[in-house]
Formats: sequence, C-alpha cells, structure tokens
Amino acid sequence: MNTVADVIIVGGGPAGVAAAVELRRRGVKHVTIVDREPHLGGATRHCSHSPFGMREFGRVYFGAAYGRRLERSAAAAGVEVLTGHSVVSLGAQGSLTVTSPRGIETISAKRVVIATGARETPRSARFISGDRPVGVVTTGTLQSYAAFHGLMPFRRPLIVGSELVSHSALLTCLAHGARPVAMVEPNPYALARAPFTWFPRLAGIPFHCGAELIDIVGQNRVEAATIRLENGSVQTLACDGVLLTGCFTPESALLLRSLSGVAPGSAGPAIDQDGRMQNPAYFAGGNVLRAVETAGWSFREGRRVGAAVAEDLARGTAGEAPVAVGFDGPVKLVVPGLLRRNRLATPAFHDFQLRFERRVRGCLSLELNERKVWSRTGLWLPERRILVPIPPTAFTAESVNFRFTEES
Repeated sequence: MNTVADVIIVGGGPAGVAAAVELRRRGVKHVTIVDREPHLGGATRHCSHSPFGMREFGRVYFGAAYGRRLERSAAAAGVEVLTGHSVVSLGAQGSLTVTSPRGIETISAKRVVIATGARETPRSARFISGDRPVGVVTTGTLQSYAAFHGLMPFRRPLIVGSELVSHSALLTCLAHGARPVAMVEPNPYALARAPFTWFPRLAGIPFHCGAELIDIVGQNRVEAATIRLENGSVQTLACDGVLLTGCFTPESALLLRSLSGVAPGSAGPAIDQDGRMQNPAYFAGGNVLRAVETAGWSFREGRRVGAAVAEDLARGTAGEAPVAVGFDGPVKLVVPGLLRRNRLATPAFHDFQLRFERRVRGCLSLELNERKVWSRTGLWLPERRILVPIPPTAFTAESVNFRFTEES
C-alpha cells in the first residue's frame, strides 16, 4: 500500500479524532487516522467511569462509551481509519513507514498531525528498588484489565501518586471490589485540586503526602510495600499489588527518532501558535505536547489544530524560521515553544501554557525583546496549567522569554 492523503493523523484519541473531523468539516477530502489499537478512542476506552463528553457532545459518557462516540464521529465525517497500524518512522516530506498485519508499508500526506497522547511512567523509570513480583501495574494497565477483561490484578493495592488519574484509579478499584491499603504522594502536598483530594479520606483510604515508596516485597506476587513517611519513619504495609499512577510523559518516541526531536522540559514536540512543528509539514496537538490534560481539553485542542491545518493547506506552508520561546527554571515547560511571524488567521493557540517543576512563590513575567510586557506574583504549584495570553507583538519579537524571580 502506498496511500497518498491530504492529511494523516497519527493517533486516534480525542485530539486526533477531533482534528480529523474538523478537517473534513472544512472540506479537506482525504483525511486518514492511523492508530495501533484495534479501535479509536485512545486511553479513554480504558476508563470505566465518567464524566466524558459533556462539552464535546452535550451529554455525559463513561470512558468506553465516549471512545465509541469518537469512533462514530470519525466514521460519520468520512474519515479513513487504519487501526492496527503502527507508525515506526517519520519522513522529511510527510512520508510515514507503517507496520500492520500486512507487513511494512509506506503512506504519505501533504500534512501530518502527531496526536499520540501520553503515557504513565513505569516502574523501570521510577527507580523503585525491591523484588519484581506480579502485581506492579500502571493505571492504564489496571483500567485495561477492568474494562476489557473484567479482571482486577489485586484486591489490596498500594496507590502511588495523587494526580487526577490517581483518583480515577482509586475509583476503578472501589468500583471493582478492590480496596487500597493507602495512597501515597512523594510531594508534601497533593497534586490534584480539591475536591478530588478529599476523595481518599472520604472513602476511608489513608492518604499520606510526603511519603515515598522505597521497597516492594514478594517472590511471586506482591506481598508488602515499604514506605518512608514525611517524618522519616518507615512503615511496611501488607498488600497484594502496587498501582503506579501519573508521572505522565508524552508518547514522543517517534519524534526522538526523527530530525524534529523534542522540546526541553515538555518531552513533546516543539510547536508554534498554529500547532506546526519545526518541519512545516508536521503539526501536533493533544497530550503529546505536554502531559497531561483531560480528554475534553485534548479534544478542543485537536479541533483547533485541525482548523489550522485546513487553513494551512488552503494558503500554503509557512517557510519562515520560528523564534524559540525561552524560560527560566523552575518553569518546566512552555507550549507553544515556537512563534512564527506569518501566522494563520485563526491560530490554534491563543495562550502560552506553562507548568512549574515544583511548588514555589515568586514573580513570573513575560519579556519581549528584553522588555517586560506581563507579570504576576503568586504561589505556583507543579503540574497545574497556567495560561498567559500571547500578545500580538510577540509574533514580531526577536526574543521571547519567561523570567522568574523567586521570593526569599
């Protein structure tokens, strides 16, 4: 097969489907979604809880039903869907090498949108010591077991993490007859916002902030986990599983093997205000840009990127070199991290999205050509979305930088 499309979208989650449907709505004829899974929907298909879809479709769905709704939307829009296909390399001119049950193939398009989403960090990347028994899983694995196979890998797990997905994992456990022994968060504060942080204690689950998992014990299955509490004391909890949640990272392995690479801090592709990457034939949207936002946020972002790609096809590629957006630590990332002068009429991103690495108080400011144009002082928390409007003058600036002055 040597498919030639107007636009190929890599990834069939909320962002990818929204981009594809918007492209078709705007008259782009041949739009193809490529996804390695057997069905569209991305990670939402694994979620056996709600709410999903209220802003996108005007009603509340459970995760699996939301995934099916995305699949129906793509079909109704006339999007070509290639499931069970994995993209293994990106060519310079929109040519993709794909593997499928038929073997290795090449497909190409005038534009390519990367919407591969994000994944949780596994045990191997968290440097957790101890035995290697069965029962150490991520949220995605847990929800896949529960949603697709009706199985629970444990009954008394320890949950590590306090992000929004951690509470989703707790809800999945309770809904399927498992009762966690505790939830632990290495930071001295919960990462999710209230009222989600109230949920563990309301459910009678001990919740320890400033607690670190230091050892896992078990020969065949998990038998216990050792944690170090904020006061320095060590506890060993009897449990039959360890559930590692959060610590998301963009699914950007394709980019690491391409000429584009990834942006500092985000570990995702560097894009401009239209979602365009350094290579102007490639765009990106959704959680591959920065981990991690909700399905609804990714859907809306994907739709805006789809609109930008449609306009770009109609008017031609911007060949101008972009200006990189700089930032000081402890700012972790800025999206978009590039700005181009010859922007589209309706940019995909009207705001800079920032994240901090750690909890810190101080003044965040935006400088254009070394002149301060925006600032705000406050307490900044890690993994919380911060939006700063992109001023029109930023597109003609020779330097764009976020500065931070920490209060002593």
